[in-house]
Amino acid sequence: MKMWREPSHQHFTGFHNSVSSFSQRGSISKNASMEKYLVPAPPPSQNPKPISKRFQWRRNIIELNGKLDSKYRREISSLSMQSYAQVGAFPHAYHIDGGDLCPTHVHSIVGGSNPQLITMEGVSALEFDSKGIYLASVTKSGCLTVHDYEELRCRVNLKDSALKEDETKQVLHIATGQSLDVVRWNLSNQYEVACTSRRSGEVHIYDIGYVSSEPVHILKKRPTVGIHGCVVQKGLPDVAFSSNDDSRVLASDMHGTINVWDRRKSDFPCLHLTTNSTCTINSIKFNVDNQVIIGASKNGMIYMWDIRGGSSFNAFQNDKTAYYSPLASVKLSSELEKIGSLKAQSNIALKEILSIDLNPSCSHQLAFHLDDGWSGVFNVHNSQVTHIHCPPPPWLDGCNDLTYLSYMRKPSWLPEHSIYAVGSSSNSGLHLLDFYQDRTSPCHVDYNEDLQTMDGISGKHKRNIFIPLAEAVTACAAHPIHGAIVAGTKGSSLLLLSQEFIPYQETDDSSWI
Repeated sequence: MKMWREPSHQHFTGFHNSVSSFSQRGSISKNASMEKYLVPAPPPSQNPKPISKRFQWRRNIIELNGKLDSKYRREISSLSMQSYAQVGAFPHAYHIDGGDLCPTHVHSIVGGSNPQLITMEGVSALEFDSKGIYLASVTKSGCLTVHDYEELRCRVNLKDSALKEDETKQVLHIATGQSLDVVRWNLSNQYEVACTSRRSGEVHIYDIGYVSSEPVHILKKRPTVGIHGCVVQKGLPDVAFSSNDDSRVLASDMHGTINVWDRRKSDFPCLHLTTNSTCTINSIKFNVDNQVIIGASKNGMIYMWDIRGGSSFNAFQNDKTAYYSPLASVKLSSELEKIGSLKAQSNIALKEILSIDLNPSCSHQLAFHLDDGWSGVFNVHNSQVTHIHCPPPPWLDGCNDLTYLSYMRKPSWLPEHSIYAVGSSSNSGLHLLDFYQDRTSPCHVDYNEDLQTMDGISGKHKRNIFIPLAEAVTACAAHPIHGAIVAGTKGSSLLLLSQEFIPYQETDDSSWI
């Protein structure tokens, strides 16, 4: 009986080699038969047509990478500046408790018939809360108003040149009885808003959660005694809140000092930040980490105080008032003289700094605005002026009304792209200034017109924009999210500026058939 025996490994190997050899012979014969159908290649002497490089679609790259290229952001910011326009105007036609006209409304009516009576009237300050839900405004006539921004936005109608705000939708409207110059939201408590005046040494803090016309807290400045023994009342041109401490309040005065209150202990200042001058400090600002306070004065100086720890912090723990000198001080006119091209074209003199503000998208850029209408950027890291914008003087534009220069104009940064919005000092309009960080900005001191396209962006996009408006602008505020601008005017109106609306137009359905 024969036994079954499994084939050895050698048998399988031989069979596999036979199949492979047969496949190769078949493939060779097949390829040989197909060669007669091939088109011969051109001789080497003929140059083939070059393959053009396909244009890269930047939008697709953004979607794939998940980030915006710096050049693309730069171009988009320049295009967005050109899309702003006035889309609505809201006059200050309000009443007190639904009855009599408020003081601002009365002054606007009187000033309309006699412009000389409204020399120092109008909106003096505006500010959004950190989320852009509420807009606070104050007027020279003494009205504090907190608006619901979305209510204003929804009432915009392109067919009307002026709109009336629904007073029932206002969060707060108070006639304080004194001229108001500043309004600020408490960064640590967004229910609180503070007002100050150049004619009063008090900070009035209101809580929008209470239906009351009385402030919830009044911080007082100690009276100053003059050389003849009389009490000299000094006002407070600006106020600032720390974002990490709702008990600390700072306010500059008209005697070269910043007063610091600790609301938990006293209604009077417990700390004074002093200068070597008695000139008014017009504007103050905390840096991004609340460690340095920056002030700008009437004599053209920029001061910086370091309030971190040490003896300054201990001053909040005792009952004695402490005085501290600035960490650094810079004379702005001296820095402007270092710009050779500027010095060759104009006479640089000592000028009053009306306002300063830190760029929310670039923390080392401190914007300043001067009484003659000039605006620029001061780099707080190297103490140099990097940008400057010098509009024509009012007389060159045919403006003989010097009251434009008497207003304490308050510009504002847009939340992104380093764009600075400032009211014109001679015309009824608003400048949108390109203060981009590098030399591609048309306001940069090292800007070169011959190198406009060196970054791949068309030169026509890199320019400042002027937006004509219905009234002269005294103050403006930018929405912290989408960058819409609300401008307060000399006539106490609020102007809304944003991308223009395109009204919906119905089409004939038959055109689609």
